Amino acid sequence: MRFTNKQGIAVVRAIIEAVCAQRELLSQVDAAVGDGDHGVNMSRGFSLAGEALDQREADMSEGFLTIAKVLIGKIGGSMGPLYGSFFRGLAEASKEKDVIDAAVIGEMVRKGYERLALLTEAKPGDKTLIDVLDPAVRAYEETAFEGGNLEVCLTRMVKAAETGLEATKGMAARLGRGSRLGDRAIGHQDAGATSCYIILKALADKALLLAKTD
Repeated sequence: MRFTNKQGIAVVRAIIEAVCAQRELLSQVDAAVGDGDHGVNMSRGFSLAGEALDQREADMSEGFLTIAKVLIGKIGGSMGPLYGSFFRGLAEASKEKDVIDAAVIGEMVRKGYERLALLTEAKPGDKTLIDVLDPAVRAYEETAFEGGNLEVCLTRMVKAAETGLEATKGMAARLGRGSRLGDRAIGHQDAGATSCYIILKALADKALLLAKTD
């Protein structure tokens, strides 16, 4: 199961569309423990990236790099640099790959995670996007090591991401604006974890669709 890097621009577009479509949800989730602007900022950043891609032809790697540059350069707060680093990692791990298969996607999500982790002290259990990204990447890698194909790897990645997102509801916030609430944040899922799940789900769904139709 595989698709070309050129075809993979559809994955980039799917992520952009998914984030923008969930603008209101992300803001509502953020309002419970933060300042409620996560959806606005994410939608703005990804919309600008989409507009930039409308002006040129790009493959998947170039598309991810475009997202990275826009998020880092034009979106304030912590999420721009964090997600910008994640997408830069996706781009770097795939830029010299003409064909995208299970091994390459594994390298992509690992590189994205490693780049993002350089910018944050967050660990699993801190009620952040790491509570989604860490188990998702681990699930993908463990499944690949067991010999799972792309479909199984992506399916288990998304399931682990979903479980991680749900788990944030039971956590006290330890970092960011939500940390001011402490235990009062319990009962609400984390906004960053929510957007991370949306991104990984969109990536997985479109990549699997491309791989099945190639």
